[in-house]
Amino acid sequence: MLQKCTVCGYIHEGDEAPEICPKCGFPKDKFVTLSEEDAKKIFDSDRTNDIHMEIIELAMRIEKLAKEGVQINLDPPCVALFKQAHDEAWVIKQRGKAEIAGHVAKGKW
Repeated sequence: MLQKCTVCGYIHEGDEAPEICPKCGFPKDKFVTLSEEDAKKIFDSDRTNDIHMEIIELAMRIEKLAKEGVQINLDPPCVALFKQAHDEAWVIKQRGKAEIAGHVAKGKW
């Protein structure tokens, strides 16, 4: 069973809500039990959200590595490829963030 804090949106899994919200500190009475349909959305999207976050982390690593390559400045073609990788990683990262935001807006987080 899932409960949602109506103040901050924190999701709690268990038979009943916690005494206080671990995120915002509001009391138990601010939690509502989610319908089976809403809970299913959250459970079904859990793994895909994790995948999006992993892809975002990888894109951030690519950005960092590409920036290092640009700073080394070995030769123009090499620098150009690092700049391109940096720009492409930015797009991948932003696309993943937008998808997660869309999931949250639809109650799938």
